[in-house]
Amino acid sequence: MEMIVPKLVYKVEIARSKIAGDGLYAAVPIPAKRKLGDMGGKIVSIRTARKIAKQQKSISIVEFEDDKALLADIPGNDLRFINHSCAPNTYMRLFRHRVEFYTLRAIKKGEELTCNYGETHHEGKLKCNCGASQCKGYL
Repeated sequence: MEMIVPKLVYKVEIARSKIAGDGLYAAVPIPAKRKLGDMGGKIVSIRTARKIAKQQKSISIVEFEDDKALLADIPGNDLRFINHSCAPNTYMRLFRHRVEFYTLRAIKKGEELTCNYGETHHEGKLKCNCGASQCKGYL
């Protein structure tokens, strides 16, 4: 099983979120169009990841196109606390079993980091709580 080591470029903090559970917040101002870091975790089969997802309320899984997935629930992997938003300030880039996060715009100190997850395991059945004016209402 391949292990991906988490890497952060900017200082962040984990705190309660209005969106869902804990969220990730910028501890310093972060410029636009900059790499935040790489999400860490274990590479497993999508089948294994989906089996685990069915047993958990909160999941940290990213699927790749080659029947592999990243289980991102390892300690020290702060990027897993980025919550979904329909009006995000970051985006996720998948590349060779790596999950990289980049800023879409400048982010203020104390601002919650968010990402549009796109397709999820919830299949449109989970209510979205992002609060964005253009919120789709579900994940």
